[in-house]
Amino acid sequence: MNLIPNPYLPHTEGDVSAILTAMGMSDIGELFADIPENIRQKKPYDLPGPFGEMELSRHMASLAAQNRTFDLVFAGAGCYDHFIPAVVKHLVSRAEFYTAYTPYQPEISQGILQGIFEFQTMICRLTGLQAANASLYDGATAAVEACAMALNTSKSSNRLIVSGTVHPFTLQVLKAYFADLDADIHIIPENRGTFDEHALDRELEKGAAGLLVMSPNIYGILEDYRGLAESVHERGGLFIMAANPMSLSVARTPARWGADIAVGDTQTLGLDMNFGGPTSGYIASTAALLRKLPGRIVGQTVDTQGRRAFVLTLQAREQHIKRQRATSNICSNQALAALASTIYLASMGKEGFRAAGEQCRRNSHYLLERLSALPGVRRYGNGPFFNEFALTLPMAAEKAVGHIAERDILAGVPLTRLVPEADPRTILIASTEKHTKNDLDRFISVMKDTVNEAAP
Repeated sequence: MNLIPNPYLPHTEGDVSAILTAMGMSDIGELFADIPENIRQKKPYDLPGPFGEMELSRHMASLAAQNRTFDLVFAGAGCYDHFIPAVVKHLVSRAEFYTAYTPYQPEISQGILQGIFEFQTMICRLTGLQAANASLYDGATAAVEACAMALNTSKSSNRLIVSGTVHPFTLQVLKAYFADLDADIHIIPENRGTFDEHALDRELEKGAAGLLVMSPNIYGILEDYRGLAESVHERGGLFIMAANPMSLSVARTPARWGADIAVGDTQTLGLDMNFGGPTSGYIASTAALLRKLPGRIVGQTVDTQGRRAFVLTLQAREQHIKRQRATSNICSNQALAALASTIYLASMGKEGFRAAGEQCRRNSHYLLERLSALPGVRRYGNGPFFNEFALTLPMAAEKAVGHIAERDILAGVPLTRLVPEADPRTILIASTEKHTKNDLDRFISVMKDTVNEAAP
């Protein structure tokens, strides 16, 4: 590999030559010898030359202008358009937060540690469980870490049972993570929007290290999990629930369902949609599993003068100390995103948070009632739901979404984008507290026109 001077890097050819000589190498290509030839980049990247600040700003603005925005957003499927109080962005933009990284000299960073401690406390209160960590990358990786906890806890089984109504993206991450590990994953088939109870019973009879379910599930349904925790515990496994934290403002907590571990994504708590991320994942557990929680945990103590203080605790579990014996290879966390969720919950307060959840519920139920009354439109699945539901239309969902987009409304997510084998006429629709009655009626009117145009 020839050395090509790169104007974005500070090293001169002489610097690179000296570094290679010290490493006993003659060519920079030797650094990448372990990368298979067939996946290496063969051609230079098609990038423009160096820009001055003004030119770069103009170029980035032109790229941003290509993004499509909408007056109203009814899309969800894991990423939702909730209201964010102005104080959230104001506070997380402060330099001491915005530029901070995971503290490796933690006791010096008392402000950051207190923010994380408050996040953990709020997650415990939301889920009803006794312990939580400093956050994970997102909801999908949190679910994976919970399943790893179950496998590490089990003394008799390497089987993971996963409901087929869990978000498909989470299933993809789960399969990728455990692809080359000693884990046997069994997916329970979905039946009209909920898991197949008979199939689950058959799998549980074979034993399991853990069972993963989701609430609300990918179809928006709040499934009935009565008796599941007991069934899993009888076989020595852990009951894991992935839950939208916003739904916990009005719905039963994972602890009340008997969950050993709760996971989820805090995007609904003060984080913009941002075209899908970044977000923050939460994980909480019973006190008995505290030492098996992955990542960082902040504890509260007192200093030598008796003053309240915060520390990183149980660090001996982490990979930068115990290497392969660590509980996880996660030693970082989404501190800034987690802080945003903490500020959001603090600014909303208990009553405000519950009121926002109630408004989500009312809006979505009003929307379903009116939309399902349109000709040829019916709900997919049954049962209670929070702020999202699936509808089967008399036309292709993709076509409906495209038609409604011309009216500056993002109508929802065609289900086939998540579940390829799904009915192409089925769409996921979500409503949040941001939607006024006029917003809802406008969407209903546009959907009515779209459905009527599809009528024979």
